[in-house]
Amino acid sequence: MARVTVEDCIDKVENRFELVLLASHRARMISSGSPLTIDRDNDKNPVVSLREIADQTVSPEDLKEDLIHSLQKYVEVDEPEPESVPLVPSQSSQSGGTQVNAVDDSNIEFDRMSEEDLLRGLEGLVPPERSDDI
Repeated sequence: MARVTVEDCIDKVENRFELVLLASHRARMISSGSPLTIDRDNDKNPVVSLREIADQTVSPEDLKEDLIHSLQKYVEVDEPEPESVPLVPSQSSQSGGTQVNAVDDSNIEFDRMSEEDLLRGLEGLVPPERSDDI
């Protein structure tokens, strides 16, 4: 009887692997107490789940969404993003002035070191003395 049920389900779920996943998930739902949508007729849970899919009493799309949700370990909650932190006040606002000036990052310069300068600096370092305590 299960073979006929699988052949009936192929019209609803084209991929056999996906059909097995959905039917097994539905069978686990039935065994955990989910209500049946058809008569059991002395069938076991996997056959009942296949018959439910074949008779379209349960939606394969709903089963797929429920299966995906049951396998997720981390569910992202849509929370509002935190507010941006204001910039550090400049010197004029810290000296008691009421005007707050924005920080201008365009004039910041970084020291650049060539690879040769870096190697010369590393060669000039002296390794620490070894201690016998360790």
